[in-house]
Order: sequence, then C-alpha cells, then structure tokens
Amino acid sequence: MQTNEPIIYDGNPSNPIKLTAYGFYDAELDFQSDAPKVANFIATRLGYPVIDVELTDEIMYTCFEESITTYSSQVNQFRARENMLTLQGMPTSSVVTQKNIIGSPIPQMIKLAAGYGTEAESGGTTDMKRGVIHADTGSQVYDVQDLWADVSESGKRLEIRRVYHQLTPAIARYYDPFATTGLGLTNLMSEFGFGGFSPPVTFVMMPAYEDILRIQAIEINDMIRKSAYSFQIMNNRIRFSPRFQQPTDIWFDYMVVDEKSSADAMIDSSSTVSDYSNVPYTNISYGTINSIGRMWIYKYALSLAKESLGIIRSKYLDIPLPDHEIKLDGEILRREASIEKEELIQELRETLEQTGLSSQMKKAAENAMSMATIFKFIPQPIYIG
Repeated sequence: MQTNEPIIYDGNPSNPIKLTAYGFYDAELDFQSDAPKVANFIATRLGYPVIDVELTDEIMYTCFEESITTYSSQVNQFRARENMLTLQGMPTSSVVTQKNIIGSPIPQMIKLAAGYGTEAESGGTTDMKRGVIHADTGSQVYDVQDLWADVSESGKRLEIRRVYHQLTPAIARYYDPFATTGLGLTNLMSEFGFGGFSPPVTFVMMPAYEDILRIQAIEINDMIRKSAYSFQIMNNRIRFSPRFQQPTDIWFDYMVVDEKSSADAMIDSSSTVSDYSNVPYTNISYGTINSIGRMWIYKYALSLAKESLGIIRSKYLDIPLPDHEIKLDGEILRREASIEKEELIQELRETLEQTGLSSQMKKAAENAMSMATIFKFIPQPIYIG
C-alpha cells in the first residue's frame, strides 16, 4: 500500500552499483568506495541530521555520476579544442585517452600545405605527368584534350602546367662565334693575347655582371630581331609560333583536374576524425582523476543535489498547519544551485585555459625574461686565457 509520507535520507547509503542512471563508473572500486561518502557529504551539507533531507542515496549517486561526467566533458572539450590539428585525420576507431593529449600538429599542417605544394610544383598530392604533341608543318593550333586526354586520360580534363617550346638557353649560345651578340672564344683570347694557350688554362678577368649583360643581350636580340618561340593556351587548345618548318614533338607537363580535386577533397568522416563532433574521446576514468579534480566533482555534485532538493520542495510551496503555514525553500535552493554550477564551470574552464599550451608557452616566455633580468645583476667572472 502506498503512503504519502515523503522519503527522507536515513544516513545509511547503500552500495552504488546499479543505482546510478548510466552506470559509467559502477565497476570502478574508487567510485564504489567514494559514492557513499559523497552521499553523506551532500546530506550533511544540506542540513542532515538537524533537518530532514528529502533525497535518496540513488538521487545523490546519480548527481555524483553526473558531476564526474560533466568534469570529463569539460576537460575533453578543452583537449579537443587545444589539439584539433593533431587529432584530425586519425581513425575514429582509436579511443583517445589522457595519454594522447600531447601531440605535434606538424603532420596535419603538412597535409594542409600539400595543396600549396601542388600549385607551386614543389611536391603536393597530385602527380605531375608528361605528354607529347606530334606537330607538323601544316598547323599551328592543336587540341590537347582531343590529341592526348581522350587517348591517355580517358577524356578527363587536363591542366597544362608547362610547355617545352622555346629556344635553347642564352647561356648555350654565349660562346657562339656566329652569334652577333655572343662571345667568340677565339677572338676574345686573341684580344687578350692568350690565343696560343689551351682553353683549360685560360684565365679571363671579367666581372660577373659582364656575363649577365651579354646573356640579356642575346635574349633581347632573339625577341626583337627573330621570330621568338611562343604559344598561347585557351581551353586546352595550344597555338604555337612560329610555324613549324619540319615535324616536331612538343612535350608538355600536365595534371588531371579530377586527381587534384580528389586529393584535396575532405576525408571520409565516418572513419577518420574530421571535426569536433567525431573526436573519439571517452569519459575519464574516475580512478585517474587527482584530488584537485575530485574536489571540484564533490562541489558540483552538491550543487546538483541541492538543485534536485529544490525541485522536490518546489512541488509544495506552503505546508498548511493548524495554526500557521510553513514556507519551503525550494526556489531558493534552485537559484543557489544554478549560480554555484555556473561558477564551478567557469572556474574549471579558466583553470584549463591557464594550463593550456598557449598559456604555458606565454608563461615560459615571461619566466625566461624574468630570469634574464635577474642574471643581469649577477657578477660575471673574468676569464683569463
């Protein structure tokens, strides 16, 4: 038969196993040992045994469990923010524990920079390939998509990066005796009186800029007085100049557009960490939490229990008696609990930020500056060799 008598905490908490909402920590001996103590702590702080506390050990165990989970969640959130560059790309199947909190973001930064390496042609994630156009004397315009991509790349779009269609380098014609701007080796040696010497033992004293000016003269001569080699690319159609005098193979470097897109595409978030939502952090084991963290947990559990007690007492604002009424403090307890929880969360977040990598590096820099200032006042020994 049911009674209307309220349930009052009796000071004898039972074993916490299977009395918590989720049972996250029921199997841990530290939790089993501390849970009854926390229940007594909460009840005593709420006035027991001087006044009745309308809570059960089951409610207080659940508050204790929630406080541990909240602590774990706050720490994991901070760790995820602090180490996201390290965590991205790792398998979601691997559980991240407290041992994984320290890591280098360099591998992820290298992956992010790979796309820039592709564009700069200094590495990257996309292969550079080489093709050839068989040019003849009858045409100056060639469709690379038709002649090469459709045949060798299954019709995929190409991105042409370099075309090997230019005169030989100016330095190759530097000593050409038949080039009006070149430097005839034989004539030069004769002018200096070294004509009878073998070239390997010839010494010509000229500044380096002489070579640079002469190379520039050769290139300008080719551009103004000759029909310079050039080409134009429009939608993978290349127009060559000048017109070919004989059949010629023109080589070119290219990338496949689809390969660039697939290399830069996002990884499958179902199997690897892509963002904050799928970092495989788990609840921190209660047994591994130090005394600092446990004290925060006790205080937060007390605030949760106070909130629960406030909800219970708010069901009846006033209790009528023969001569007067008793006004319960349910709303007051709820307001106090809300403020306490907010303050505890803020305290924990500030502590985590102060112990984060950025704050610690800043603190180390400040310590180094302070030590340098102190060392200035220390007499330095004079070394006599």
